[in-house]
Amino acid sequence: MTKTTIAFSMVFLLAGCTATGFGSGQGAQQAVSAQPAESEQQQRAKVHTELGSLYMLDGRSAIALEEARIALSADPNYAPAYNLLGLTHMVLGEARLAEDNFEKAQRLAPGDPEISNNFGWFLCQNGREQRSIAYFMVAAKNPLYTTPTKPFTNAGICSVRIKDDKAAEDYLSTALRLSPTNTQALFWLADIAYRQGRHVEARQWATDIEKMMEPTAEVIWLVLRIERKLGNREAEARYASQLRRRFPGSPEQRLLTQGQYE
Repeated sequence: MTKTTIAFSMVFLLAGCTATGFGSGQGAQQAVSAQPAESEQQQRAKVHTELGSLYMLDGRSAIALEEARIALSADPNYAPAYNLLGLTHMVLGEARLAEDNFEKAQRLAPGDPEISNNFGWFLCQNGREQRSIAYFMVAAKNPLYTTPTKPFTNAGICSVRIKDDKAAEDYLSTALRLSPTNTQALFWLADIAYRQGRHVEARQWATDIEKMMEPTAEVIWLVLRIERKLGNREAEARYASQLRRRFPGSPEQRLLTQGQYE
């Protein structure tokens, strides 16, 4: 997997909290809990955790950390607040602190699917891809979890990272069955098919993405290379022009200029 596609996955895993498109990617990190607050202390902790989650997604990490600390001062055993600390430290590149807080959240709420999904993604991003799969499956198989397409997508991406394309396709296909508009799953299925030489199939996956959204630089670059492999020079030139015009200075545009198609 290229540096471009790794960056691509990170952007969308941190972008939002639904499962219908790139702008709201699959592993979107949620620190809030679906469980109702059982006490006044938990209610206060929940309010500050939800507020901190919004600050985190807005890139205001310092305020997110402070809101998490306020939440824990209200309820020291509120697992979603530790989850928020883990997510924020992960965004800041502070892996040890992130892991410590994710583990605290896990101990306090071992069955919470959002915490399991987030800790799995942390492990995947820190060289423990194989271990991450188990956490994704805990989240995906929780019958109360409303977005199981997220952990199945994450499991697919992490399987790609360890070059297990067969497992990746299985996870991504499941994610797509759960949410047919899951464009992130479509992208990775197209990527796998392209790398395995199944270029007509890759084109179909990519075409489905283009029907659902305005293509990103990553999508255009993938489709351009698919058309190149299929010998469709007219389409290749059209996508190349689109990439230069819409995404000048992007990593994909630089690869195009350098002729680095693989």
